[in-house]
Amino acid sequence: MAQGERETLLAVQQALPEEQFQSLKYLLEDRIPLGQLRPATRPELCSLLLQRFPGRALHVTAQLLRQIARHDLIRHHQLPGEWGETPGERGEAGGSPDPPGCGEGRGCPSVSLPPASPARPRRLTEKDLIQIAQKLGKEWQEVGIGCLGMQRSRLDQIQEDNPRNIIMQSFEMLREWRRREGEEATAPRLQACLAPARLDPELLDLLQSFQGD
Repeated sequence: MAQGERETLLAVQQALPEEQFQSLKYLLEDRIPLGQLRPATRPELCSLLLQRFPGRALHVTAQLLRQIARHDLIRHHQLPGEWGETPGERGEAGGSPDPPGCGEGRGCPSVSLPPASPARPRRLTEKDLIQIAQKLGKEWQEVGIGCLGMQRSRLDQIQEDNPRNIIMQSFEMLREWRRREGEEATAPRLQACLAPARLDPELLDLLQSFQGD
């Protein structure tokens, strides 16, 4: 077990507020037994990650940090993955090879493409929802009742199931809304539902960014 890897994992987790640390554990529930995961302290979670993902604990941590929108920690600790990719790996520079018969000194046949039809907005993912939940704040119940048409009894149950963690309460409410809306659970749809509320401008910017994905 590399001491440097453990030190990096611990530094990352110590930089997380308690709510985000709990969110991190929530996202690991399908990978680590709940009996070990839920009571784990930060040092204990480091040990679990190193045991369950030998050689890949930092990769897994980077994936989780992207899901809770902590890209700053990925950059600061130089974690592997998104920030270490070389150009072309995700289709940036020089991504696609020349088609056969094309290249320096050779002409390429012109190809007529049909006009592109407008893309249908994609359904929001759980990763999207947790980023939205981080920006809803303490008024999540008012938003749920006034904008999303949620029942107060259901919101009380969500609050009881996720005590002292506003982010996870908001996240579960949004998941409930997404289940109800099905394929219509898109960023434009959610933005329209939230329009009557006086929301953080950063949340509106975030929803707008999802529409461009």
